[in-house]
Amino acid sequence: MAGGMLASSLMPAALQAQTKARQPNLVFFLGEGQRADALSIAGNSILKTPNHDRIGREGMRFENAFCTNALCAPARAVALTGMYSRSTGALSNNDMDKPLPSDIPLVTDLLHEAGYEVAIVGKVHFQNGAEERYWDYYFGHNSPANNYANPFFKEGRKGKIGPQVQYHNIYPDDLTVDRALSWLEEDRGDKPFCLLVWFVAPHEPFFRPRRLLDLYRGTLTPKPATFDDDLKGYPGKPQGFVKAINKIGTTPSHPAVGSLEGMMKDYYAGLVAVDENIGRILDYLEKKNILDDTAIIQSSDHGFFLGEWRLFDKRLMHEPSIRVPFMVRYPRRIPAGTVRKEMVLDVDMAPTILDLAGLPIPKHMQGKSILPLAQAADAKFRNEWFYEYFEWPNPEGVPPCRGIRTDRYKLIEYTLDPHEFEMYDLENDPKETQNLYGMAEHADLQRHLQERMEALSSGIPEGKRL
Repeated sequence: MAGGMLASSLMPAALQAQTKARQPNLVFFLGEGQRADALSIAGNSILKTPNHDRIGREGMRFENAFCTNALCAPARAVALTGMYSRSTGALSNNDMDKPLPSDIPLVTDLLHEAGYEVAIVGKVHFQNGAEERYWDYYFGHNSPANNYANPFFKEGRKGKIGPQVQYHNIYPDDLTVDRALSWLEEDRGDKPFCLLVWFVAPHEPFFRPRRLLDLYRGTLTPKPATFDDDLKGYPGKPQGFVKAINKIGTTPSHPAVGSLEGMMKDYYAGLVAVDENIGRILDYLEKKNILDDTAIIQSSDHGFFLGEWRLFDKRLMHEPSIRVPFMVRYPRRIPAGTVRKEMVLDVDMAPTILDLAGLPIPKHMQGKSILPLAQAADAKFRNEWFYEYFEWPNPEGVPPCRGIRTDRYKLIEYTLDPHEFEMYDLENDPKETQNLYGMAEHADLQRHLQERMEALSSGIPEGKRL
């Protein structure tokens, strides 16, 4: 990775002066394992998310948004850098004590250099918790789920972060938003702010806040169409998929996940709590008459299996795992009610944030701003993209894999020996039940996807593994 990225990213002073007056505030809500369909605006018949829905209804919502590595820490590195996992070296949840190389800027580093005050609150779960980077305010934890009953956080100001402190009898996301609101209330003069609010719910063990303990009692939850497919021998599924142990109630992995109904209801209740906390911040911005001066971004680090093939967790390249919500509200530049079908990725988040701030997008970023799609649809925005998952060994027995997804087709390769593959026609088989790999009648498509997968892979430079 070439040095000097931070210095080269700065705007000329004259351009800074021109853009300062029109720079919006920025709030970035990042969900934890929130599926793309875990929103009432996306058609979920059980989960009600009025505050999420407001962002999409009053802004732009994407129906085809994806993560490029469906695992917490790598996905968060992608969101903060606009770079693929293999380029930053942040490949897995392992080695969390190793910071990202100092010559790779976070999007918040670039915003700080441009005059923004920057803060992060909640689940950081990123290399070294990003503690070595500058934050005007930091209130975060670096664990997957923290302690829901008595959570731990570190707090810091102006680039200095204090020791870990335990808080008692408070739901962690409620505490996170309490601190976010207190920081927003502080006087910062004419400086714009960028606030990252990153939630821990509904990460396993799927704790609810006490106020929602009775939610969904008596509610019927649907069973996915493929829930019983594992009992049929997974026709056409590779052994790497079959032997993964992220199964509900049938493996020793995560014994707390004992039933589909219990997991689904607790998962949804956690997202209701997230929605309530998003509403608290939207209400504050509206009360202060700065909501329309603030660009709101909402997405998630990855999706989540809720019983498809009896699976939970993420990691695999199947649709429930890789699909995420992605919405942006900023009425100065985005017409309300805009819905787009173009494929957008987590590598697009950092470039989009810079574009919202009126700042140039550095050449090293590998995504692109999605804001042009607010003005017009663009069928050529992205025709294909590359996925890669590295962590091994891991608690769920999911083997490393990579793949390519187009608007219609998907090819997945499991990279441990023996190499195995899945290939799907998503238009005719959206639930990925008919593996076409190795069928003579699809040989040309298979060859094309393999060639394009290699081309995409070779076009992403490798950084130093952390």
